[in-house]
Order: sequence, then C-alpha cells, then structure tokens
Amino acid sequence: MDSVKEDLEVYESLNSELERQKNVLNMIPSENYVSRAVLEACSSVLMNKYSEGYPYKRYYQGNEFADKVESIAIERAKKLFNAEHANVQPLSGSPANAAVFLAFLNPGDKFLGLDLACGGHLTHGSKVNFSGKIYQQVSYGVDKETELLDYEKIREIALREKPKMIISGLTAYPRNIDFKKFQEIAEEVGAIHLADVSHIAGLIVAGVIDNPVPYTDVVSSTTHKTLRGPRGGIILCKEKFAKEIDKAVFPGMQGGPHQNSIAGKAIAFKEALEPEFKNYALQIVKNAKALADSLMKEGIKLVTNGTDNHLILIDLRPFGIGLGKEIAIALEEAGICCNANTVPYDESTPFKPSGLRLGTPVLTTRGMKESEMEIIGKYIADIIKARENIELKAIIKEKVRNLCNLYPFY
Repeated sequence: MDSVKEDLEVYESLNSELERQKNVLNMIPSENYVSRAVLEACSSVLMNKYSEGYPYKRYYQGNEFADKVESIAIERAKKLFNAEHANVQPLSGSPANAAVFLAFLNPGDKFLGLDLACGGHLTHGSKVNFSGKIYQQVSYGVDKETELLDYEKIREIALREKPKMIISGLTAYPRNIDFKKFQEIAEEVGAIHLADVSHIAGLIVAGVIDNPVPYTDVVSSTTHKTLRGPRGGIILCKEKFAKEIDKAVFPGMQGGPHQNSIAGKAIAFKEALEPEFKNYALQIVKNAKALADSLMKEGIKLVTNGTDNHLILIDLRPFGIGLGKEIAIALEEAGICCNANTVPYDESTPFKPSGLRLGTPVLTTRGMKESEMEIIGKYIADIIKARENIELKAIIKEKVRNLCNLYPFY
C-alpha cells in the first residue's frame, strides 16, 4: 500500500480496513479473502484497458494480451464447471442475472423465483429490483413447518402459472437444492431454468454439492463467495444458448468488461482446479455443521435446525421480534461480523429483521476447523443472550483478536 501514501486519507482507510480484516471473525457468508495473486491481478495494468467485444473480436485495438487472458479464463471456467459455454464478462452476480433475463424474457413476461424472505435474492423477483419492476414475478417459498423447499408445491405453482423462466438458487437457504428436480419442472412447463449458484459455486466445483451445469439450461454465479475469486460474475450455459447469452452481456447489458477482474477470475479458477481446493470446500461444510451444532447446544434456534452448505440462518424470534440488526451490531462490537437477515415468515420487516445470517468461508480460508467453530458458537450465543453487556463484549473481542492472531492472513 506504500504507493497510496500520496493520498493519506485513502491510505489510512485502506490500512485500517486491512487491520479490521485481520482482527475480526468475518462470518458474512457472501464474503471471502482472495489470494495475493488474485489481489495483484485485480490491481494490474489491465485496469487501463478497454476491450469491448469478445476475444479476437474487439472494437478497440491493443487487445492482444487481454484476449489471451480472457480466453484462459473462459477455458478454465468451462473445465471447472464441466460447461459447454462460459461468459466471464459479467461485472457481478446481479448483472449476470439481468443478462439472462434479457436473453430469454421480454418486459412483462412471467417468471418463478424464490421469495426473498424465504432465502431468495433481490434478482429473483423483489419488487424493488429490476426483476420485479420489469418482469412479472411469481414466487415460491419454503414449507412453514419444515422451512424446506416443497418441490411438489413448486411444481403446482409452475403448472398453474406457466412461467417462461424458473430460477433456483439461494442467498439465505441453508440446505441443498435439488437442481435436477427444478430442471424437470421447467421442462414440464416449457420454461428456461436458471440456476443461480452464486453462494455455493465453490462447493459445486469441489464436488461437495451437486453440479447443476450438465443438465441445467443456464447457470449464473458470482466469482467471489465460496469460489474465493474477485468480485465478479459468470454465466455458464449449453452451447445452443451461447449466442443469446453473449449478446445479452455485450452489447445488451455492458460495454467494456473489466479485464483486470477477468485476470483475477482466471487465477481463481486455476486455484479452484487444484486438489487442495476440494479439501478447503469440504472443510467449509464441516465447519458450518460444527458451528450449527455449537449454537444449537447453546439453545440458539436455527432455521431448518442446521445446514448442508456454508451458511447458517439464526432465528432470533425466541428472544424477540426484529432483533437482527441490534444483535448484529452487538456481535460486531465483540469482533464478530455477520448480517441481519429475515427468516421465513418473519413477523417483522426487512429493515428490522428477526434473523442473523452467518457462514464459514473466511474462517476456513484462515485455517480454522471444527474445534474453533465450537468456541465461536459459544461466543455468538453469549452475545445473543446478553447483547447489552458491555464488559462481556470487551472480553469476547479480546478473545477474538487472540484467536485471529493464531490464524493470520495477509
């Protein structure tokens, strides 16, 4: 960061952020810590290059090396996901999903997506998002008793509503998704099936979770989260949809791609192809299960009573309605970062939700394992039960700092 010292205001903030990341337990499940190689690529001279178009078909000159980098990223992505076609240009997950909408739907067309309050994403049909404003969204949720997806109910909705597209995927659903069942439902009603695997892509490529790519029409994902790459997006599809997807990304949704990020994606894809990445992904799930067990042992209620993936959703309603933000702040004061989140059939509002969403990708990247999860679960439970205890928060913050020092990063 020495070169940034010319701007002391920004330098100090960046340095402080580095220290924050080193000394907190970052448990936001959509975040991760990338490798130094990915960081370097993202701050490389490719930041300076415009490259509208696709490799070897650009609208600007001077793309000889950008073409090589993007081609490498494409081939690695196809190998990683066993995909027929890959577009690595989306700037993030939401633009990737927007491109899929543009490729297959017209304004006003109907699609079926997971309700935000039950674990879906904004782009799965939220009324404040483009997906809910431009298109006609019909939602499916989870069973009120089990808090699990009910595939027969989803099929009934699809048969009744006849959507042109069905979205599967999650941002706050802690269980596995039967992507093959979603594909069968989509085929039965003649709909395109978009599997949004942004949260679980790293678990998929490591073989920890079923890979929907071989049989699903289109798969979108971010390249950060469990995949541990740079902030960005990717779309994978069958070859027969390649032209529609590529045209929807450029020129449909975007101009020049961020080639520095694409270089970071290429490196992250190579890292994910290494044998040790499988061990990392397996440990993410082991850690999440151990953390869930620790929390439940302390009397903390979890949505679906556990997890199959990298994330856990805590139901705080036994302690009061709408406490998510208040307890998220209390945990941050104790050196633990997570995010307030709605729980299924929450009696409160998204602005004051009754849950907490947390995960294990960063802790696993740092090298922590099940024994640490048991300790951390106890810390979290103690804060939930005594969120106003200033002395307790100070004690746990010091313990967190000591734990982080045992697992340094950067």
